[in-house]
Amino acid sequence: MYDHILFPTDGSDTAESVLDYVLDVAAAHDATLHVLHVADTNRDSVTDVRGEIVDVLEQAGERVVGTVVDRATDRGVTAEGEVMQGDPSLTIADYAAEYGMDLVVMPTHGRRGLERVLLGSVTERVLNAAPVPVLVVNPDGEAEYRYPCRRVLVPTDGSPGAERALAEGVDVAAATGATLHVLHVVETGSLGPDARSVIRDSELDEHAHEILDSAVETAEESLDSVTGSVVYGTPHREIRAYAESEGVDLLVLGTQGQTNFSWYALGGVSSKLVRSSPAPLLMTRTAED
Repeated sequence: MYDHILFPTDGSDTAESVLDYVLDVAAAHDATLHVLHVADTNRDSVTDVRGEIVDVLEQAGERVVGTVVDRATDRGVTAEGEVMQGDPSLTIADYAAEYGMDLVVMPTHGRRGLERVLLGSVTERVLNAAPVPVLVVNPDGEAEYRYPCRRVLVPTDGSPGAERALAEGVDVAAATGATLHVLHVVETGSLGPDARSVIRDSELDEHAHEILDSAVETAEESLDSVTGSVVYGTPHREIRAYAESEGVDLLVLGTQGQTNFSWYALGGVSSKLVRSSPAPLLMTRTAED
């Protein structure tokens, strides 16, 4: 499924903390790991050393890449490394497209500090620009992440983005032998129990089950183990609660949503889950995106 996996790294403790998981993913798919360090040319990186102009960032990048490639080789994972110069997010996205990557794996935040989770970061820009799925891993999570997966969760609202996420989730579950969980959240916000009970008997509830049943039926064409649920509440909270209660190993989301009550686009549900998901989050994009 994933033959070529891209792991951009800045050599930070954050990148180091997700490396074992990255190697687990590469090993499970027998993939080649491409280790990329981008020397940020937006910064003043050139220093005069002993009369020669030396790109200090590029030298540091070679050391970073070499260390990761050595770690991968020790694990039996085929790896190759490259150091490039440019804008990090654009260079990562362009590399993924030019060299035919199947997946990009990144931590949710990098060198600029733990308080800068995603927003305005390289990871967010790669999520918006990469032509392939991006797997983001929160290094602050208390849980010990596991790959190959046992349980994969795909929330759906019936949109093209959700359909693309479902296809990706089905492929991952098939490749890893995982159970696929399909979830639809009916947005009830802060409505009380009485209002929620009314919704359960409404056309909105009927439509929610139609969306869910269609997704489950599609998944069952390829998988033996599929389960579906409709829940009520605030989407990102219900998705997170479901993932925690069911011990989900991987959450798969599309970057395009269809309705404001179940919007899974960046800036909505997805951005909240990237910061708080109890499991690694795999983001997919549709061709229209």
